[in-house]
Amino acid sequence: MCCFLFKILISLKENGMNHVGKNIKTLRKQKRWTQKDVADQLDVSVPAFSKIETGMTDLNISRLNQIARLFGVKPADLLTDGVIDGSTTSSGALDLMKAQLAAKEEEIIRLQSKVIMLYETVRSSRGD
Repeated sequence: MCCFLFKILISLKENGMNHVGKNIKTLRKQKRWTQKDVADQLDVSVPAFSKIETGMTDLNISRLNQIARLFGVKPADLLTDGVIDGSTTSSGALDLMKAQLAAKEEEIIRLQSKVIMLYETVRSSRGD
């Protein structure tokens, strides 16, 4: 599970973490907490928490887990765009990711077949 979260965090770092902050902000507002309320519970400054909500700072796994526990959600829910605001569901997001993974695996198999065919063509044209 830790490796899975680590890979997601790397992907988020490359693609932006704005939806993570948006999810955190949505949860905070649902609970009618101020940024100070949450910052105090996380033992961070208000400016530091504000940077988390705006995506200006990177989250490590332990901080992500701490925030998820505070709001009573799974860390993956914070990482998945649309889960918190209800525009998708955790299982729906997981199903989507599985479908995307399956499509990529099929593409890899197709490309491997092409490489083998090209290799065989080159090999046969050289008379090996």
